[in-house]
Amino acid sequence: MRDKEKLWDYFILIARVLLAWTFLRYGYGKLMDNQFGVTESELNTALKELSPFRVSWYLFDMQPFKFIIGISQILCGILLLIHRTAILGAFMFIPIAFTILIMDITFMPSSMSITFAWRLSFYLILDFLILRHYKEKMKIIWDTVWNNVNTKYKFPIWTYFLLPIFAILLEILIALPKGLLTYFHII
Repeated sequence: MRDKEKLWDYFILIARVLLAWTFLRYGYGKLMDNQFGVTESELNTALKELSPFRVSWYLFDMQPFKFIIGISQILCGILLLIHRTAILGAFMFIPIAFTILIMDITFMPSSMSITFAWRLSFYLILDFLILRHYKEKMKIIWDTVWNNVNTKYKFPIWTYFLLPIFAILLEILIALPKGLLTYFHII
């Protein structure tokens, strides 16, 4: 039994390293301009003649989008490598990988999207196995998030009916400085 647990620990460590390496590599590629973008001839092609994949790669090449995605992938990869932050990295991996999966399914040609969808789905399964491996820690997180979370004060029920009005007023308050600066031609 002990050997089985040790093998499982090694498997989880290998899965963490694979996911980390994958994200570190792709994140670095984005920061070094090795991913996304289109050729000069594609830039001179009418938009309607380009495939959705090429259009998406043109759009994904825009800054700060590419920079933020690259940094996010690198950060996630580093978190997965460090034992103390592996759970945080595994949580961070889910929305990033899932978004990439949806974009691949949406924009890639079907011959490519099937391969990438399979691969990303496998990565997501590995990620969920990592989270499951740390189920005792996950229970602590779950209990912390869902139990004993209350507001500091109890509010009367009628205050909840006024919340939409106050939310709209808060939205106006946020826009007020910009409106005044525009009105007085300061910006």
